[in-house]
Amino acid sequence: QVQLVESGGGLVQVGDSLRLSCAASGRGVSSYSMGWFRQPPGKEREFVAEISWSGHLTWYADSLKGRIVISRDTANNVVDLQVNNLVPEDTAVYYCAADVIWKDAGTPARRREANYWGLGTQVTVSA
Repeated sequence: QVQLVESGGGLVQVGDSLRLSCAASGRGVSSYSMGWFRQPPGKEREFVAEISWSGHLTWYADSLKGRIVISRDTANNVVDLQVNNLVPEDTAVYYCAADVIWKDAGTPARRREANYWGLGTQVTVSA
C-alpha cells in the first residue's frame, strides 16, 4: 500500500513562491515515477509535473514551464514542487501522485494519470 501525504499549501499573494512537499511511503514507492497534478475550482484535474524514479528525468506541463521545478529526494522518498511567480490561476488543490502512467496512449485523448494519489493540499493565490 502506497501512502502519499502532501504539505505546504496555503493562502499566498500574487507573485509569491510556494514549495509543496510530498512524503511517500509503502512498498515499491522508490521505484515509481512521481508527479504533481492540480484541480482548479470547477475544472478537471490537470497534469503539472513528473519526475522519474531516479530523479534524473523531469517533465512539465507546457503552460507552466519556467515557473515550476519538481525535485526528488530519493533517499527519503520526498518529492517537492516549487512554484514561482504565482498567479490567481494557480489556485487549485494540488495532488501528489505515484506510478504516473499514460492513459489512452497512442490516441488523441492520451493523458497522464497515476495509480496512487494523495489527498491533496489547497493552494489559494490572492490578487
